Amino acid sequence: MKSKILLVDDEELIRHSISELLWLEGYEVVAVENGEYALKRLQSEAFDLVLLDLMLPGVDGLDVIRYIKKATRDTKVIVLTGHGSLESAIEVFRLGAHDYILKPALSHTILMSVENALALLAEEQRKRLLIEQMESTITRLKVIEGMDKNVFVDELTISLDEGITLDLSRRIIWRGKQRASLTPTQAKLFKALIENRGRVLSHRELVFMVYGYETTDWEAPVVLRPLVSRLRRKLAVFSGGKEWIKNVRGTGYLFDYGEGLKTEANSTIPSGSSHSHSH
Repeated sequence: MKSKILLVDDEELIRHSISELLWLEGYEVVAVENGEYALKRLQSEAFDLVLLDLMLPGVDGLDVIRYIKKATRDTKVIVLTGHGSLESAIEVFRLGAHDYILKPALSHTILMSVENALALLAEEQRKRLLIEQMESTITRLKVIEGMDKNVFVDELTISLDEGITLDLSRRIIWRGKQRASLTPTQAKLFKALIENRGRVLSHRELVFMVYGYETTDWEAPVVLRPLVSRLRRKLAVFSGGKEWIKNVRGTGYLFDYGEGLKTEANSTIPSGSSHSHSH
């Protein structure tokens, strides 16, 4: 795909000659004569590079660069000016311009700068894409391995009736000297059931909430059954604990315990609050 360049210069002869030069090198070129037109184009189109004069009527070149810096990270800027100064050069580079060229400039100088700027842009985009792909892969692996720490709210403690307390950060349930320690997957399952107390969660919803992946209607019960069984055995240390998680035949599971659940902040978790994955 052709790189797209916006050329901004108030001198018609320069616009024509540089446009012709860039076009012959295979670039797509849009040429405008002032900063106001440049901003309108930048707001409606994406450009890989802006070749820009500083001394423009109305909106000057520095204003255009400031807009580019604020609006996009995927546009390189080359300043081409006949009124160069140390101060303007410092400001231009501070705002992130790629190059600062004085007029009159040789065709070779302009083309070399354009080529370098576009090569740098392509490399930045490639690196950014690789980083995004790596982050996405790491996130998927964490979910698959049950390692996603964001599932839990730090230091969240839920108080059930009859003095039973669940500490989600440490994955411990206790009442007096009675206590049960949960595995990470057991804690995820228990948290999902508690937050949706009074509502039947389907097998597929629970598998997604605990493990982070989709299953079929026949696979989900097979995946959940041993996990629910082990969690019930942990809860059996409390009076009636094995009955807190009820099996709704052919549908899923329901958490049925007491009148309400309270967090450390004394806010009641409403019955049937939905944090589930829709299917």
